[in-house]
Amino acid sequence: MDWQSFVTPATPPFFAGAVGLVLAVVVLWSLVWKGMALWKSAQKGSKVWFVVLLLVNTVGILDILYLYVFSKKSNTSAPTTQM
Repeated sequence: MDWQSFVTPATPPFFAGAVGLVLAVVVLWSLVWKGMALWKSAQKGSKVWFVVLLLVNTVGILDILYLYVFSKKSNTSAPTTQM
């Protein structure tokens, strides 16, 4: 066995292109959800959520949960009565 077999990539070039495409789609998906979640947390003044969403990368899962679950729970305004 020569030393070049340890440093040359084992993946064929066509597979690298598919992985690059999947990676680009995942990055775009995550960026869209992260942007929406950060925007909403900034508008609501949730500094803790903003920092958590900024630092934790979960491919959009935490961002989606924040948008549809956690951001709605904090709305505790008293209901108003209309005449």
